[in-house]
Amino acid sequence: MPEKTIRVIQPTASQHGTEDTVALAKRRVAAYARVSTDEDEQLNSYENQINYYTRYIQSRPEWEFVGLYSDEGISGLNTKKRDGFRQMVEDALNGKIDLILTKSISRFARNTVDTLVTIRQLKDKGVEVYFEKENIYTLDSKGELLITIMSSIAQEESRSISENITWAKRKNMERGKVSMSYGQFLGYEKGEDGKPQIVEKEAAVVRQIYNLYLDGKSVREIARILTAENVLTPSGKNCNWSVSTIMSILRNEKYKGDALLQKVYTADFLNKKVVKNTNVLPQYYVENSHPAIIDGETFDLVQAELAKRGGCSRGRRAKSVFDRKVICGDCGHFYGQKLWYSDSKERVYVWRCTHKYDTEPNCQTPVVRESDLQTAFLVTFNHLLRGRKGYVVELEREVETTQPARAGEIRRYLKSLKTQPEIVRTFSESAFIALVDKITVRADGHMAVRYKDGLEVSVSEGREWRGSDDSGKTF
Repeated sequence: MPEKTIRVIQPTASQHGTEDTVALAKRRVAAYARVSTDEDEQLNSYENQINYYTRYIQSRPEWEFVGLYSDEGISGLNTKKRDGFRQMVEDALNGKIDLILTKSISRFARNTVDTLVTIRQLKDKGVEVYFEKENIYTLDSKGELLITIMSSIAQEESRSISENITWAKRKNMERGKVSMSYGQFLGYEKGEDGKPQIVEKEAAVVRQIYNLYLDGKSVREIARILTAENVLTPSGKNCNWSVSTIMSILRNEKYKGDALLQKVYTADFLNKKVVKNTNVLPQYYVENSHPAIIDGETFDLVQAELAKRGGCSRGRRAKSVFDRKVICGDCGHFYGQKLWYSDSKERVYVWRCTHKYDTEPNCQTPVVRESDLQTAFLVTFNHLLRGRKGYVVELEREVETTQPARAGEIRRYLKSLKTQPEIVRTFSESAFIALVDKITVRADGHMAVRYKDGLEVSVSEGREWRGSDDSGKTF
């Protein structure tokens, strides 16, 4: 048997594309550059990375310059939001790139999983990645182990940076430092001192929204009004107002000069997922942190009205001004509007307890015509107007002694009351919305109209309407 011999066959080309590869087909080479901020300098800067890799690749005769892919101002924690990176990987997998150059693993990705998954996808297609800082080629036998270690370090560094940033933000919150996303926040801009300052033209829109809501408009109606008037939205890009935008403005305490901090928090530093803070982390309420656009009384009135309207807060338009205003005196549920047809086929709008037949015994409150509700308001309101002078004096005294939120509601009520004529002869939707809290229909046919100042006046249905106030005085 012949003696076993071993002969080594030396490679004729370097694995990593050195000068030995000149005689072979040129490698198609691309580079990837990324910066997280515009503050990086030298090779870390966006422009310098582009210039550096363009010159570097084109200076190598054995390389063919494919192009440079880049993302500016984007975190490396997640590859999903990096369009340049994703396009580069797609081109490489489609056979357009043989070698990718990048400054470091942290520039490529700070997420270990993303890094390894991407590298393995490229490796399966014969595409190599070279990390300059770490001097690692991914097709090298030691490459994946080193990349796993270095990528884990980079991910841990990102976690540490994220925690440091979060810690700094929370310290600022504890000190009451308020920040706003001015580009998406209507009514404010960043002042020279770094603090919020009012933009009067935009502030006028905010005040209009609050006034329209207190005048009885739904959030959907307000959105339609602003859209029709071609008012720019907070983004300043279009005039298409949405219900959610109106609601966010009505609910945002920053418009009254206060700020609730840490409403949300980042739950995962890798995917940057932001979630609502529901008693997970402390919150900080800063009063008088910046100039107010809406006075506190008006803001509190709007919050009370939002709570009162309940289901209407999603933007549902009321069928009429009586929607969610008329209450059954038996069961306490709302009356709902129905369309009835008489024998003469006349269509008549009537109102009936929405739970009239849901319980035993059935509610005994009667069905009432919409015209009856209008008349009840006219009769009781004209009664108030006849004694308006003394009535106004009493309310003004109450304003001085009552709680601020209640005082604000009374002031608004007084303002509407003072603008009314001596006698109201026709039903006014705006007056009803501004002045009436609710109407209670009782089983005997009486209706009690309760005004927003707390006064309740009763009327009875018959050939004539009669009324009385809480003192028993008739009219």
